[in-house]
Amino acid sequence: MRRVSIFGATGSIGQNTIDLIARDPESYDVVALTGGQNIARLAQDAVRLRAEIAVTADEKRLPDLRDALAGSGVEAAAGSEALLEAATRPTDWVMSAIVGAAGLAPGLKALEQGATLALANKESLVTAGALIMETARAHGGHILPVDSEHSAVFQGLVGEDMSAVERIIITASGGAFRDWSLDDMAKATPAQASSHPNWNMGQRITIDSASMFNKALEVIETKEFFGCDHDMIEVLVHPESMVHALVGFRDGALMAHVGPPDMRHAIGYALHWPHRHSLPVERLDLAKIGQLTFRDPDPVRYPALRLAHEVLEAGGMAGAVFNAAKERALDAFLDGRIGFLQMADAVEEVLERLVASQCLKNAQMTLDTVQETDHLARKTADNVIAEQNR
Repeated sequence: MRRVSIFGATGSIGQNTIDLIARDPESYDVVALTGGQNIARLAQDAVRLRAEIAVTADEKRLPDLRDALAGSGVEAAAGSEALLEAATRPTDWVMSAIVGAAGLAPGLKALEQGATLALANKESLVTAGALIMETARAHGGHILPVDSEHSAVFQGLVGEDMSAVERIIITASGGAFRDWSLDDMAKATPAQASSHPNWNMGQRITIDSASMFNKALEVIETKEFFGCDHDMIEVLVHPESMVHALVGFRDGALMAHVGPPDMRHAIGYALHWPHRHSLPVERLDLAKIGQLTFRDPDPVRYPALRLAHEVLEAGGMAGAVFNAAKERALDAFLDGRIGFLQMADAVEEVLERLVASQCLKNAQMTLDTVQETDHLARKTADNVIAEQNR
């Protein structure tokens, strides 16, 4: 029986993970489930899976969680320290699906215990890729990708030599506005940006998909995870979302991963790795689908992709700056303080102000320096956004 924990259990990735585990409950001993505001769902799943502990990130909701778990035998806890304590409990496999930079510290703690970390938290590799990979090596942990694109690349490289790879192509649906004019995109509302044509995801990642900031993060992740040069990474808009990634080899061959837009495939692959198990996902009928289409992303519509390559060229703490600025720009868009297209302008301005800073260039990458950079970048982003509104 494998001991597993799910960090970010109440989000879409966490719920899909729970769906797979609940189909075979005798194979898993659930250690910890963590969540945010959805106390009812967190408690219900913790009881159903007989978890040892349930943790809410919001300390004010601890009484609610305790009430919901009363008599169940499941321990209740709250706050960042409780999250870190849960991550230190002996576990074989941990799903890291907390949204945002808050997922970095628990993921590092899990790796320090030698666990296998199924990584759905993009921000970990974007902000601290070198630190994450070195922590895994130092403690005998493993990192498995859960993004559909990186899982596809990972699967395409099984049995292959990375030195034979000449390019990696990750695909993007194009999001809610892939066929909108720039004028219409400039006037888009958060509600309009929150509707994804193919995937069922949370609001923030859905909006990031529409702006391609999600794909920009994935470009950075690709470089950090697979150790390739950034100019080997390409992005294609693929509206059908069935080819998740392609690996190109020096003999001209392209290895494509094709599957339905269902996150349970990538999650299931990570859950059962290094083996394949039957999964409850759709089997594609290619004849019925008929055709798959691809096109280059428009750099004017999607400046986030250019910024991602600039971040990779800069190296150091640039990823932490990029992610923090992106999160604050998204907050401002959701609050109605800036327009949809202004998010990229704000992020670019923050990068220009901070990345050339000598103190950031020379900083050694540790959890503390990453968190300090994150704080500085958020403060700078708030100033930039305030200036945009003058």
